[in-house]
Amino acid sequence: VDYARPCECQEVMKAKSRLDASGISEEFHKKGFKNFNDRNMETLRNARNTAISYCKNFPEIKNTNRNSIIFMGQVGSGKTHLSMAICNNLMDFHKVGVIYMPYREEITKIKQSVKDELNYSRAINKFKTCQVLMIDDLLKGKSTEADVNILFEIINYRYLNMLPIIVSTEKT
Repeated sequence: VDYARPCECQEVMKAKSRLDASGISEEFHKKGFKNFNDRNMETLRNARNTAISYCKNFPEIKNTNRNSIIFMGQVGSGKTHLSMAICNNLMDFHKVGVIYMPYREEITKIKQSVKDELNYSRAINKFKTCQVLMIDDLLKGKSTEADVNILFEIINYRYLNMLPIIVSTEKT
C-alpha cells in the first residue's frame, strides 16, 4: 500500500508556530499545573483543580457559551500562572491556537490606531477572532471609556461567536 503521512517533525514545527504566534514568552511557556505552588491553601488548590478540569473538558465546552474562565484575586495569587498553564495545555495537548493579550499594553496599542480604520481593524481583529484569547491583568490601572468600549467590542464578538476567553484580573 502506497500512502504518505506527515513526519513527526511537522507536528513539532506546528507546535513551535503556535507558540510563536501566541505572543507567550518562553518564561510563560514554562508555567504548568505541576509547577504551580498552591502554598497549601485550599483556595489555590481549588483554583488549580478548576483550571485542570477546564482543560480536560475543553473539547466538550469549546463550542458553547460556557467555554471561558476567569481568575480573580490579589497580586501574587497565581492567576497568571494558572491562566498560562491552561494556554500551554491547550496549545501543547489540544493543538489549539492561543493569543496572549497583556491588557494594558495592547489596549494602548489599539487606541493608537483608532483613527486609521484599516490598522484598527487589524489590531482588534487579532483578539476578536483567534481560537482562544488570554487577557492578562484585565482592567489593571486606570481605564478610560475608550478602553472599556474596545474591551466590549472584543468580548462581545467572542461571546456571540462562542470563542473562549481566559482572563486574569485583580478586580473582584
